[in-house]
Amino acid sequence: MNRNKTQQAGTVSSPSFAPEGGRSANDPRFESTRRRASRNGAVVFAIVMFAVAFALVLVIAQLGFGGIGIAALIVAAVAGWLAASSVHIVLEWEKAVVLRLGKFNRVAGPGVVFTIPIVEFYTLRIDQRVSATYFGAEETLTSDLVPINVDAVLFWMVFSPKKATVEVEDYSAAVAWVAQTAMRKAIGRATVAEVAMRRDQLDEELKGAIEEKLSPWGIDIIDVEVRDIVVPKELQEAMSLEAIAEREKNARMVLAEAERDISDMLADASGAYKDNPEAMKLRTMHLAYESVKKSGGTLVIPSAFSEGFTDGAGEKSE
Repeated sequence: MNRNKTQQAGTVSSPSFAPEGGRSANDPRFESTRRRASRNGAVVFAIVMFAVAFALVLVIAQLGFGGIGIAALIVAAVAGWLAASSVHIVLEWEKAVVLRLGKFNRVAGPGVVFTIPIVEFYTLRIDQRVSATYFGAEETLTSDLVPINVDAVLFWMVFSPKKATVEVEDYSAAVAWVAQTAMRKAIGRATVAEVAMRRDQLDEELKGAIEEKLSPWGIDIIDVEVRDIVVPKELQEAMSLEAIAEREKNARMVLAEAERDISDMLADASGAYKDNPEAMKLRTMHLAYESVKKSGGTLVIPSAFSEGFTDGAGEKSE
């Protein structure tokens, strides 16, 4: 078949590409357990087209010349090759970029695609399904000079097969490299605490930066998800102690505010009882009753205290 090369959008990038740290896209941890779509049907179709054209020429040679010679076999092979090069099958989720004499001509597919042998050919079948690219930044320094490791997943798709073919050589590898570079820049602008606590903001920042780079190449960024943020072990204990101290500080501040509110209320209450001794006596009796009620015991009242409840009664008896 008359084709230069065929490339599809892989899970992460071309087979030779591996993200930093040796964790490549082909790492078993990132491979799906589902079977991927096969192109066996399209290959069989091309073989059938070749066989049909080859057999048809041989039949014509047999009927017209009474035998099959070397020349007939050569003509049959050429006819089969031309037939297979003229009719192609492009799958539902694919687009074929067709070139005519080396210049871009059209985007064809899906379905049956016809090309002019020798004059036209297509070099790429662009997969327009959503692809997932794993990328990471290892030992990347934050703005406060702390090396951290960050792993993320990028979801993207090709919206312009023409741009993805003409503007960039290997668009899937470019996606991975641009994503990794954008992550390193984003981490370098923030402290380790900001990176750890503002994961959603980091997702949005990465999406915007990556989309700005890849949109001119016909690639749309759907989403960016930060999977993991790893802080050095020697720093984890210090950050834990800092978090505990911060929470203790906040707890003490809340307790102090509560004490201040209580003191203000007691001050207001004392002002109300100051000029009303009868109300003060009733309040004292109520507190004594509540104390006995909750404890279920006996309340022993000093004589001086009990006289406070009977002053009025003693004056009345006199």
